[in-house]
Amino acid sequence: MSYENLSGRTAVIAGAASGMGEATALLLARNGARVALLARRADRLDTLAAKIEAEGGTALAVPVDVTDSASVIAAADAVRAAFGPVDLVVNSAGVMLPNPITDGREDEWTRMLETNVAGRLRMIRAFLPDLLAAADAGRTADLVNISSIGAHVAFPGYAVYGATQAAITQLSATLRTELGARKVRVTNIEPGLTDTELGSHIDNVELSAELDGMFGFMESLRADDIADLIAYTASRPAHVNLRQVVVLPTRQA
Repeated sequence: MSYENLSGRTAVIAGAASGMGEATALLLARNGARVALLARRADRLDTLAAKIEAEGGTALAVPVDVTDSASVIAAADAVRAAFGPVDLVVNSAGVMLPNPITDGREDEWTRMLETNVAGRLRMIRAFLPDLLAAADAGRTADLVNISSIGAHVAFPGYAVYGATQAAITQLSATLRTELGARKVRVTNIEPGLTDTELGSHIDNVELSAELDGMFGFMESLRADDIADLIAYTASRPAHVNLRQVVVLPTRQA
């Protein structure tokens, strides 16, 4: 599919080192957007930026830790210095660390809250002035948050992860009431079972095996499928806001 309205836009993708963020960066760049790649793993960002440049696109690798306010502010300054203000923000940095609540894994709770919730808020705070300025100038402005079907569907062992995703879904809905009147579109995307590296972070043998079983049972979504949705959403006419997208593998739906 061609997304002609993406040409000339300036996008920042948090979580660009792998999975949905990486796939989105590639697709946006291939359709004419300049992409700022944000994530912790500098080597992965450099490799991705080189691939985009080799394909004729424009990319900037900016290492960032979304759990650190100063790091996010510095990253935003670096993006503006290279590209000017952005008009498309994709909030896809996240971690999934399930365990039964009885395990009391405060280390995992803190990491998920800091990355999945506070990290998204730091990104929004850093780049919201750019989005508002773009909208004020008559350009399309998009904030795309990646949540999860876990925001609505309860899975044993995933209580805290699901809570962080529900927070992002609610955050997106509330932001829409604040920013829609100012012509900034807010989209929340909730994927179901998707083949990314998130599952490899699980340290619970039983839960890891259950997830592997789901992948064995059904054809999952791919990161490219989510990138396609993001590109489609961001390339609609400026007066059209796809506010909420729930996307599942056919056998999970």
